[in-house]
Amino acid sequence: MHLIGVIIIGFVAGLVAKLLTSDRSAGGFIMTTLLGVVGSLLATWLGQSIGWYGPGQGAGFIGSILGAVIILALHNGLTGRSLR
Repeated sequence: MHLIGVIIIGFVAGLVAKLLTSDRSAGGFIMTTLLGVVGSLLATWLGQSIGWYGPGQGAGFIGSILGAVIILALHNGLTGRSLR
């Protein structure tokens, strides 16, 4: 059940990140979900590195969205797209 929850939260975080950045690039359910999950992992790692989260804590929903926005900005920067 944990994996299904991660996928659902990842999809929602990725979807919100795409809406916040006005990114309408190609990428369906799988890419949006991966964006959210990787964003959550990035936010958790950064938060633990700077001391915001403890060793067993993960990023919350807002942190996941911010991580997904960072991943999306990096992706668009590397591929030459703008975030409008």
